[in-house]
Amino acid sequence: MRIVTARFDHPDARKLNDIVQAEYAERYGSGGDVTPLAPEMFDPPRGIFHLVYDETDAPIATAGWRAMEDPGECYEPGDAEIKRMFVMRHARGRGLARHLLGMLEDSARAAGRTRMVLETGDQQPEAIGLYVSAGYVPAERKFGVYRCSENSQCYVKAL
Repeated sequence: MRIVTARFDHPDARKLNDIVQAEYAERYGSGGDVTPLAPEMFDPPRGIFHLVYDETDAPIATAGWRAMEDPGECYEPGDAEIKRMFVMRHARGRGLARHLLGMLEDSARAAGRTRMVLETGDQQPEAIGLYVSAGYVPAERKFGVYRCSENSQCYVKAL
C-alpha cells in the first residue's frame, strides 16, 4: 500500500470521487453530495488530500481536510473539515480509514487547526462508528451545506 499527497483534481481522485458519489446516490437515493469543493481548498497549509494505492497501484481510498471558518455555515475559527474520507468496498475492514483519520488529525494539528469537524449521513453507520470510536462527539450545531437536513450527522473532535 502506498499513500501519497495529491491534489483533489488528480485523475485518480476524480475517479474515486465519482465512485463515492454513486455510493451516496445508492444510500440516499439522490444525485450525490452537493458540497462545493475546489482543488485549492485542500492545498497546504489550509488543507491536505491523500490518495491511497494498493499493491497493484490501483487507487483504493481518499481522505482530506480543508480549513473552514465561515460562521454563516456554523463553523468556528480553527476548524478543519474532513472531506472525501472514502475506502473502496473491497478494501474495507483492514484499518485503512482509521489510519487515514489519524494522518488527517496529525496534519491538521501541525497546520495549527484546533478542531476537526465532519458531516456524514445517517445512512453511513460504518463511518459514524469509526468516528465515534476515534473520539468524535455529536456536534451541538450542524454545519455545512447539509446543516438543515434531517439525515445530516455532524461530529467534532478537539485537536
